[in-house]
Amino acid sequence: MHKFLELIIKPLVNFPEEVEIDVFEDDHSIVYQLRLNPEDIGRVVGRNGSTINAIRTLMQARPQEDGRRVGLELIEDEYDDYNR
Repeated sequence: MHKFLELIIKPLVNFPEEVEIDVFEDDHSIVYQLRLNPEDIGRVVGRNGSTINAIRTLMQARPQEDGRRVGLELIEDEYDDYNR
């Protein structure tokens, strides 16, 4: 799923080298956390959330073998020019 997300998200953004995907798992779910350059957030979210919702739908279309739910979160960190 990690590669799948990279294949979908990187072509959408202006700064593909800054795309970070972290995975958090527990007994009931797998959550992918997506961090982007702040300028790319609107591109991935889309109008009224249509793009990110479509990505989530595609993720859920492929059921996990172990029955866990899959989720995608967009992490919006405060952008700090001094730390980049």
